[in-house]
Amino acid sequence: MEARGGRGGRGGVASRGSRVMAAPEEPCGSRAGGEPGREAAGLSGARGRRRARGAAAMFRCGEEIVSGESEEESSGVNLMEFSDEILLHILSYVPCTDLVLNVRRTCRKLATLCLDKSLTHTVLLQKDYKVNKDKVKQLMRDIGKEIYQLNMAGCYWLPSSSIDHITRCKNLVKLNLSGCHLTSLHLSKTLSMLQHLRSLAIDVNPGFDAGQLSSECKATLSRVLELKQTLYTPSYGVVPCCTSLEKLLLYFEILDRSREGFMLSGQLMVGESNVPHYQNLRVFYARLAPGYVNQEVVRLYLAVLSDRTPENLHAFLISAPGSFAETGATKNLLDSMARNVRLDALQLPKAWINGSGLLQHLKFNNPFYFSFSRCTLSGGQLIQRVMNGGKDLKSLTSLNLSGCIHCLAPESLFRKAEDDIDSSILESLVVSCCNLRHLNLSAAHHHSSKNIGNHLCQLLARLKHLLSLALPVCSISDVAANMEKPPMQSNVTPQTLGKKVRIGIQTYSNQKPQSSVFWALMGSLPFLENLEIIGSSFSSAMPRNEPAIRNSLPPCVRAQSVGDSEVAAIGQLTYLQSLTLAQLPNILTGSGLVSIGLQCQHLRTLSLANLGMMGNVVYMSALMDMLKHCKCLRDLRLEQPYFSAGAQFFQALSHCSSLQRLCIVSRSGTLQSDAVMSFMANCLEVIMCHMFMGESLTVCKNLQQSIVRRSEVFRCCSVHLGACGRGFSCALQTERLGV
Repeated sequence: MEARGGRGGRGGVASRGSRVMAAPEEPCGSRAGGEPGREAAGLSGARGRRRARGAAAMFRCGEEIVSGESEEESSGVNLMEFSDEILLHILSYVPCTDLVLNVRRTCRKLATLCLDKSLTHTVLLQKDYKVNKDKVKQLMRDIGKEIYQLNMAGCYWLPSSSIDHITRCKNLVKLNLSGCHLTSLHLSKTLSMLQHLRSLAIDVNPGFDAGQLSSECKATLSRVLELKQTLYTPSYGVVPCCTSLEKLLLYFEILDRSREGFMLSGQLMVGESNVPHYQNLRVFYARLAPGYVNQEVVRLYLAVLSDRTPENLHAFLISAPGSFAETGATKNLLDSMARNVRLDALQLPKAWINGSGLLQHLKFNNPFYFSFSRCTLSGGQLIQRVMNGGKDLKSLTSLNLSGCIHCLAPESLFRKAEDDIDSSILESLVVSCCNLRHLNLSAAHHHSSKNIGNHLCQLLARLKHLLSLALPVCSISDVAANMEKPPMQSNVTPQTLGKKVRIGIQTYSNQKPQSSVFWALMGSLPFLENLEIIGSSFSSAMPRNEPAIRNSLPPCVRAQSVGDSEVAAIGQLTYLQSLTLAQLPNILTGSGLVSIGLQCQHLRTLSLANLGMMGNVVYMSALMDMLKHCKCLRDLRLEQPYFSAGAQFFQALSHCSSLQRLCIVSRSGTLQSDAVMSFMANCLEVIMCHMFMGESLTVCKNLQQSIVRRSEVFRCCSVHLGACGRGFSCALQTERLGV
């Protein structure tokens, strides 16, 4: 689910393709390398990671490890006898604040190891919700000079004075302050002391004044090579000061109206001193939230690019929801790019591609990222213009075709969206792009023909390197198999709330369909980490970047054959970390969810929306049984009409000991206030609880007041009503006082 701390909690996790193919934080970078010492320790595999995490738990929060009798000695194992390489690998899983402030005080050996450069080089405070200003101060005082990379993204609860302590990090090269409270003066004071800084991420809020930046601060910015800037007000921010930029990531979150209700203008003060410098730019990325002001401001950023396109530009990505019309300046920019640069990554608004011959003229070098979301791109155009006639594209690792309803058909003219796909186009794509890691085919009807061996799932099974995959529900339906078998009535009796027997296990664990193409697909993707199965006509009630549609379209006819058995097939994904299931109308009991809970022990993010019959939550019993096994689950989002969040649900949810964020969106749903309070008291890791239900405004206010009164247990960052006025929404950071 999507949560930005205290800035609002309506993020629509289950919106189409929202997680699998959302543009990444670093859209043109690669995955970070392994921690030092892992290979030497021989613990680079999954088994090593599990052992290390278990052992790392013994070091947390200052547990005593001494030379006397201990649990380790009584069991014949003494961790202190391990080599330094293995211990460093284990310690790499412990948060840096625990290492420096607690673990290193336990014994002399750990005191030395906890300050090893491999552990202090990079400090991640992002989403470490138990970090406070005193811990930040002590951390910077102890190891500030050893820190080269510091990530404080999303630490919204820390006061701006905490930023001042970063000045102790004299050798800092990379700094991420996105989501932190930061004024122009604090930024100036901090950057003035960071002469080695080369990468920076900040927010630009109303009131930001570049004129308050000192000459020393501007000198530091002039050496910055990578900048990520999130704009909440029309501004160039610090971009004009960054004269050596090679990588620019812009996030436009500007509202069309001020808090007072006044219309905002996207006009910026343009002068010689505040014009962006793009001459060295290699990567340009812009993501826009809905609103005309965001479009106006990004055009001003692009105006400089249209005058002179950087020769070294190799990645150009613009993610814009809805309609973003092409102008004369943007057309000149694209024409200049077609003449002067060779790209490795491309993403453009659909209006810039549809009906134009742009793709025919753009030149590509070794492309690794393509996104044509919502474009009217036919399969013929995809193969000829993008895939170079089906030539080798082994360099391509990420492909987003979300909403491209004709991308697997030879031509879009006279074709209905529900017609069968051309399997030869998909086969050409699979053969050419055999190293794909991320693929998004959601928000379209991709219906396979009845011919054996040409099903979409059978062709995708060849992509052995996939890490994330997004598919429409109708695409996994096996037409041939459904025609062969006679209609069957489910003989599964829904489990009552009082039974302790796990439903679904006996019925589905040994009933793998012999010819199920989806079962075979899941079994052939052993390393898949992110999976989305979303109805092609699904629309979230609270989407992130789309208008809310109250009456969504009915599910696709072929989706009616996708049910509990297909959900159970997902349990084969041992390393699954994120799962989204939306608009599966044939869910009868939800028993497949139990299989996922039992077998996908690495699951961290779960989003379920509109499963089964809309008027009845048929999978409630199975969901509660599933949650009892999700020990690593951190984010849970449920969107289902008439959902009853009662005592039994919250009791089952309490088994998710790692849960941090909870979001429930339910039209005509109900909740029990006492159950919510008990849940929040027992699950101290939960920092965000958003509920948009059908309860009265009185119930919402009383529940909020009850949470505020429990201040001796909870520390509340913000508590506010839901935007609709009939929901309960609060953003909390829970921490036992005195611990």
